Amino acid sequence: MKITILKTGDVPETLRERFSPYPEMFSLMFAEAGGDFTHDVVAVNEGEPLPAPETLEGVVITGSSAGVYEDHAWLDPLRAFIRKAYETKTPMLGICFGHQVMADALGGDVRKSEKGWGLGRHLYGVKHRPGFMAAAPEAMAVACSHQDQVIVPPAEAEVILASDFTPNAGLAYRNGAALSFQPHPEFSDDYALALTELRRGKAPDTVIETALASFDTRSQSGEMARYIAAFFSGLSPYGSRSRTP
Repeated sequence: MKITILKTGDVPETLRERFSPYPEMFSLMFAEAGGDFTHDVVAVNEGEPLPAPETLEGVVITGSSAGVYEDHAWLDPLRAFIRKAYETKTPMLGICFGHQVMADALGGDVRKSEKGWGLGRHLYGVKHRPGFMAAAPEAMAVACSHQDQVIVPPAEAEVILASDFTPNAGLAYRNGAALSFQPHPEFSDDYALALTELRRGKAPDTVIETALASFDTRSQSGEMARYIAAFFSGLSPYGSRSRTP
């Protein structure tokens, strides 16, 4: 299955010598999760034109430092793409900013949270288990890095992952072909730690220190990645679920 990765952001400049671009992080995540996945990349944030979603086998929308409420020329075309992908049941995953922009495009409310920075490895309760997450535990520990949050999910979405800090951390959509998460299963611990350190001076010191200590908790990013791979595999155009032409 070919996954088209919509790149909406870049690794911070000071970290680019040490870490791969976001599309490569997702490629490695899928490789480690198993399954037959290839990928191509559309640099949406650099003005590359979006393809017709109904021609794609699967889509991933990456994280970004952008906010859905900001003025970027590429945001409205991306929103239109998301709505068309939803209508045509193109398998679609959003992570962090991708999670937020999907919710925004489909009728939810996304804002900069009054709670401030979410950093480190957060523990999220599993609230609902779609078929691809049938074996999910009670809670999952996955790295995050964000200020914005989905405040009100779209009517079409069901909350599947939540914490006190991020009540709408995972959404499964009722068309059966759209999924999004606020945390980052594609991030290595080294990168998530480096991002946390980069927030010094922006986030309070207590938030930074708590976030750094949280990496002592075992990561369950690999499990989440396997659920994502199962989600896409179950919606493969060569599989059994139909798509709207």
